[in-house]
Amino acid sequence: MVISLANQPQAAIWKWQGFSIQYQYAGKTGPAVILIHGFGASSGHWRKNMADLAEHHRVYALDLIGFGQSSKPKPGPLVPGQSITYEFETWGQQIVDFCQDVVGDAACLVGNSIGSIVALQAAALAPQLATSVVMLDCSLRLLHDRKRADLPWYRKFSAPLFQSVLSVKPIGHFFFHRLARPRTVRQILEQAYGRTEAVTDELVDLLIQPALDPGAADVFLAFINYSQGPLPEDLLTAVSCPVLCIWGADDPWEPVELAREFTQFPMVKDFIVLEGVGHCPQDEDPHQVNQIVSNWIANGTQTNSP
Repeated sequence: MVISLANQPQAAIWKWQGFSIQYQYAGKTGPAVILIHGFGASSGHWRKNMADLAEHHRVYALDLIGFGQSSKPKPGPLVPGQSITYEFETWGQQIVDFCQDVVGDAACLVGNSIGSIVALQAAALAPQLATSVVMLDCSLRLLHDRKRADLPWYRKFSAPLFQSVLSVKPIGHFFFHRLARPRTVRQILEQAYGRTEAVTDELVDLLIQPALDPGAADVFLAFINYSQGPLPEDLLTAVSCPVLCIWGADDPWEPVELAREFTQFPMVKDFIVLEGVGHCPQDEDPHQVNQIVSNWIANGTQTNSP
């Protein structure tokens, strides 16, 4: 497929709550689409999707506050320009305000991993601004306080201990800076991706660079210790728009067998499994994901899987 140069993404800055939020946009006509990245990622994780989708849509991808090139204020109660709480309600409100201030229209909200929960949260907060939600390997939040009871004993008790140790700031920062190294990031990605050939130097650099920013370690540690807030199943009962699930069959972090339980919710209209794909379908199999998302938007609540 030949993609017009006019549809190549452009970068911009949006001021929100006194903070700088970076976003990218492409396309001038058609329904609006907002792409929401996962934990530790950024709008660049959609670099293989934006120009293609922009052939028939107005496409936006933003860096959630705390990630990418967006501000990384200290964790704490909201004080505009100074601090913010890193939780799904915050990021959901960020998407709602972005829809109103930048997009100026309702949009299809497409999220990967925790970005899927952010999309659901935004759709629950402002139903009039979400035409539909597409979840790509949504985080199942298996370490949430309400889910730990079902975990094996060694995971049930090790996770809180791990969180407690990392809450000691010097230890937490040491752990983060050991983690934020190219070799370690590559190893993590090769575990998460079903198609390891998609783990390139470009991708590793994309994830490493924001981790070097002041405040990045505190954002990481704040989320690592976040075992509360909404579960995806909570939000699936609160949204009023149709939802599509796309899942990598080889996702080692969010097992497809557990994810299939989402089909019991009436707003989930389809559940598509991509063989040989891991946790990030938009990066591992972008052509197929772009086609599915385009079909979904064009046909309402129906998909024509390629």
